[in-house]
Amino acid sequence: MVNKSLYFFIPLILLTTTSCSVSTTGGAPSASASQPAAATHTLTSISLTETVPPIPSTETFTPSPTFTLTFTPVPTETITLTPYPIVESLKAKVTAERLSCRYGPGAEYLYLYALRAGANIKLIGRADGNHWVWVDGTNKCWVNSEYLEVAGDWKSLPITYPGIAKLPITPYYPAPSWASATRKGNSVDITWEAVPISPGKYEDENMHQYIVEVWRCEAGQIIFETLGTNSPFIVVPNDEQGCATPSHGSVWLQEKHGFAGPVEVPWPPYPVQ
Repeated sequence: MVNKSLYFFIPLILLTTTSCSVSTTGGAPSASASQPAAATHTLTSISLTETVPPIPSTETFTPSPTFTLTFTPVPTETITLTPYPIVESLKAKVTAERLSCRYGPGAEYLYLYALRAGANIKLIGRADGNHWVWVDGTNKCWVNSEYLEVAGDWKSLPITYPGIAKLPITPYYPAPSWASATRKGNSVDITWEAVPISPGKYEDENMHQYIVEVWRCEAGQIIFETLGTNSPFIVVPNDEQGCATPSHGSVWLQEKHGFAGPVEVPWPPYPVQ
């Protein structure tokens, strides 16, 4: 007869032994059947932090030099205008075949007489702003310096017009009593009172009844122009900004015996920029 208690006890021992012989660390099973049921496992802690010893440095670092920028201002060029030395007179010779000598410094003024080629003359003045020079003599008159051979620089002559040299005044007609002007950009329109003269008072068919004297600005320079017309109005096509001397003008009446005037033109201001 088989003892049932023993029969069921043996498998239990075998199961326990098998269970205890397996190592959780992957080791080989133990051969001893009498090993305690509870196995003691020791877990070894692995440090993941590795200390790397410093590498000794043999290189010496030199700091970059600091640059200081010094700005030297460029000197501003000062333009000094050297004035012409003034001379009282200059000798000159006429180079044109016949050179008109007139009462005023421009081709629009009344004709006085003519100078022939090769004539030796003495210059004693000049106009302010054009090429006309004043000729000395019993009847002083004006000629264009472009038709002269001058012994020196005619620009060194003293300015005698306007001022010293005078136009002969007519006793027959009055000057215009007023003049006005308007501006359209650089263009200036000038009008004045009409003063009619008789046909017999014209010097010739080329004479203009009115002479408008204009000192206008162009390219930073004052230019003197004499403009002739038979109508009581005229247009100055170009008067710019940028001159130290203000632009200005005047109107003369002209007839064969002389001149009446001048009447000053109230010069219009430049447009606001």
